Amino acid sequence: MTSDSSAYPTAPALPAGVTDDSVSMIGRQAILNERREVFGYELFDRTTAVDAHTAASDAALLFNALSYAGTEALVGRKLVFVNCTHESLVGGHLELIHPDKVVLEVPTLGDDATPEEIAALIPVFQSLRQRGFRLAFDQNLLRRAYVHWLPMASFIKLDMLSFPVESAEALVKFAQTHTTAQIVAEKVETQEQFDLMHSLGVRLFQGFWFARPDVVSAKTVRPSQGTILQLLNLVRSQSSTAEIEEVLKKDPTLSFNLLRFINSSGFGLSCEITSFRHAVMILGLKKLFRWAALLMTTSRAGGTAPAVGQTAVVRGRLMELLAAEMLSTEEVDNAFVVGVFSLLDVMLGIPMDKALSSIALPQTVQDALLHKTGVYAPFLELVLACENGDDEVFARTSEALHLSNHQVNWAHLQALAWADNLADDVG
Repeated sequence: MTSDSSAYPTAPALPAGVTDDSVSMIGRQAILNERREVFGYELFDRTTAVDAHTAASDAALLFNALSYAGTEALVGRKLVFVNCTHESLVGGHLELIHPDKVVLEVPTLGDDATPEEIAALIPVFQSLRQRGFRLAFDQNLLRRAYVHWLPMASFIKLDMLSFPVESAEALVKFAQTHTTAQIVAEKVETQEQFDLMHSLGVRLFQGFWFARPDVVSAKTVRPSQGTILQLLNLVRSQSSTAEIEEVLKKDPTLSFNLLRFINSSGFGLSCEITSFRHAVMILGLKKLFRWAALLMTTSRAGGTAPAVGQTAVVRGRLMELLAAEMLSTEEVDNAFVVGVFSLLDVMLGIPMDKALSSIALPQTVQDALLHKTGVYAPFLELVLACENGDDEVFARTSEALHLSNHQVNWAHLQALAWADNLADDVG
């Protein structure tokens, strides 16, 4: 039974005057129950080889699918299964989606993984589960080395092409005995495979025998940087909802992006939001500022995706992560702003002092950006040292901030995964 991709619209209609900036090709394959009803969809980035996906491509796929692709056409209200690298599990893109809607497919480690490396991921899994995410693993989870991962599984996917048919019963029984996970038989290609797994108590299935993957186009549109800057200015100065709403009304691309984002199934609302005022109230000023700041850094400039925007996002996220253990919540937010606006002059093509004069920012943020002074200056210096590979400055600033090499490097990996999501989205 093959799914007919022509039965699905590729994306919601664009508002008048809005042109198509980018098209991402998203593959999907249905996961069905025993009655052949759709339980969920596994999504694939058709521009990336199955065995070559990275934290960046995983995050970009999820961001595209849930925020820009016309989610109703793509997955409706069904669960979304998305493959993840271990780096993308700590990516900031997961902050933008509702955990009830997404199952994160997690790979096991290589054969040479140490017990310490396996154990190190358990707190990451626990944190995701506490936030409401469900995790899926393949049959390698059933190996002795991963015994402590077993309680983390909500789904276990058994690849019918990866083990002898005579091993199926033992694998299923072990999973049923030692986990509470639902079992999915994947790569089911024959009636015999289906009958066997069904007789063993498996109730979820995926494979060519049911449906081959089809492709849905995900369209993205981007507003001008000047308009986003105006919105940022209003949000930062805590202007009224009415003033913010007025800016949204004036720019169809900006309002289109906001409404599509907040109405995506990834946001988790039970009713559709059609009012800009309602959208602003639900999102809140803090999240609205974050969304707009990241949107600006990924907006197109001169017809090309700005690499400088990706660098700015990495800086912002890295500063935020490094400051998290030392500064107050408000100061951590400001650290993000310092990083993400550290290339504002380059993005806007004007001197930094003029760029900053167009947006309301705290004096401490301006001091860091203009004079490299104040509480945020050493964090920015450390971030630049990471970026430039300056070992001397890295050693001096990390020591001054009492941060270990491991802490900084791990934070840098997280920041890269989070930022690459947005960069790939418009690439």
